[in-house]
Amino acid sequence: MPNVCPLIFNPICKPKIWGGRNLERLLNKRLPTDQTIGETWECADLESGQSVVARGPAQGRTLHDLVDEWGPDLLGRAQPIDGRFPLLIKFLDAAQDLSIQVHPDPETAKRLGGHVRVKHECWHVIDAAEGAVIYRGLKPGVTVAQLADAIKKDPAAIVAYLQRIPVKPGRTYYLPSGTLHALGAGVVVAEVQTPSDITYRLYDWDRVRPDSDAGLHVDEGLACIIPDNDPAPFEKKSHVAGIFTTVTRCLRCPSFIIEKVRFIAEIEQEIPYAELVCWIVLEGRGQIRHAGGAETFRKGDVVILPAAIKNPILQTDEDCVWLEVTVPTESDLAAYPRPTAEQLNAPDGSPAAPMGINIERKRE
Repeated sequence: MPNVCPLIFNPICKPKIWGGRNLERLLNKRLPTDQTIGETWECADLESGQSVVARGPAQGRTLHDLVDEWGPDLLGRAQPIDGRFPLLIKFLDAAQDLSIQVHPDPETAKRLGGHVRVKHECWHVIDAAEGAVIYRGLKPGVTVAQLADAIKKDPAAIVAYLQRIPVKPGRTYYLPSGTLHALGAGVVVAEVQTPSDITYRLYDWDRVRPDSDAGLHVDEGLACIIPDNDPAPFEKKSHVAGIFTTVTRCLRCPSFIIEKVRFIAEIEQEIPYAELVCWIVLEGRGQIRHAGGAETFRKGDVVILPAAIKNPILQTDEDCVWLEVTVPTESDLAAYPRPTAEQLNAPDGSPAAPMGINIERKRE
């Protein structure tokens, strides 16, 4: 068994015509001084971007190498996708509106094959300017044929056919493949998605892009659109509170589960994970001690906790908030219910389970 350890990667900065500098201000990112950065890829195992471990025993190793070498000790029961890590995690800073776009649906991905993979994603809003919006899905009753006809007459007409949703920090929005969408100007998000970098742009606000990033994909995009995609069943919230921590379920879809975890400062707790877990750290600072050493984390880090990590202990130096991302797997504890708030608070004042959260939640 390899000596697995927590993983934090060097961010991959992606200059974008619509990007800004907010990731410096909000998430402590060191950005190139001469570019507007639209994305930082924090955990990537793609042909177009490969994360490299920033520090610790695995420093300098690529995520793809560790998927190959550590296998189930890294992934647990989560399955790789085309031999790759099953998640892609980014931060996005939209100083301008992103293009109106869509990602490959299962039928298109199967038909084209190769690097064209299904792309399901979600946005968790970290910051939003007053009046900021996202565009997600077609308005009720709009057909793809109507949309195609409108684009032929006037490409900008596509905007009028989209649902325009006001956003605020703390909300999570699911974007299953086949959903026409765009991130609006003034919004900063954490993005969690399946490992694909295929995007079909249908309209780009009449911008002139660099040659390396130019062009629309109207025919391909129209072929992918699923008009009646309904994200609501996947965005049902639930909330559990303990003495030291609270957990809010933000989203559950077939590809990933996202929960927001809040932990108070100066707490030491065993980490009861039995599967692969990713933390997107939004607030605070702390460390993870384990059999092989210790790893510090802070606001803006994305931490990968392998399934087979030995004896991990969380220590919070400040109040912490992170998004906890897991991959749904078959569970031998699926029949056990989640605990109530009363069950989390034992009579002696201590949590009823490590970290104040039931272990079953980590094994879904």
